[in-house]
Amino acid sequence: MSGPMSDARKDTTLAHLRLAEAGKLAALRADHRTALGHYREAMRIAVTSGAPEVFFRHYLEAALESLELLEAFDDVLAYCTKAIEHYATRPPEHAVAELDLAWIHQRRGCVLLKRGELALAKASLEQAIAGAARIDVQLPLAARLLDWLRRGLAVTKHRVLAEQRRLRYFSVRPDTVGVLPGVAPPPAAPPTDHRPEGDATCR
Repeated sequence: MSGPMSDARKDTTLAHLRLAEAGKLAALRADHRTALGHYREAMRIAVTSGAPEVFFRHYLEAALESLELLEAFDDVLAYCTKAIEHYATRPPEHAVAELDLAWIHQRRGCVLLKRGELALAKASLEQAIAGAARIDVQLPLAARLLDWLRRGLAVTKHRVLAEQRRLRYFSVRPDTVGVLPGVAPPPAAPPTDHRPEGDATCR
């Protein structure tokens, strides 16, 4: 379809894409509160304009990452609980939904581990791995964290975060942020500061 209506839809799509990209650039600067403002507005525009759900889900994922990096753990856990309850009443019907649920359990496990709730973290990580296995997918991060817990290692919050970054758990990274009209390119990635494995130590 061509004409004013399609042009308006393109403008609206570009508007929420630009907002989301601006949010990602803020997140790369570790300005997560600004990032969240952009993501929320991008989600609002996407929903009110009737954009495909993939946009909303992508912006939500970025928002959850910023919340986790802000250590707003209660907010992240509240989302995970609601999403798990949703799947409990409407079980996944295809591989994409199965992976989504497994990823939610992994996110919950990471946050619980950062909070020091080891038993709950272990259970969530086990559910994540089992769910992913049903569709022949591996979750290296969940497997690594679960291995540490089973070996009786004390895992610091910093070490969890370092492992998340090493295994590319976060989707908002310099190499994934696109360049759109009116949005500056992302900065070059800083050198990775690898902490020694001693961060996970025997209790």
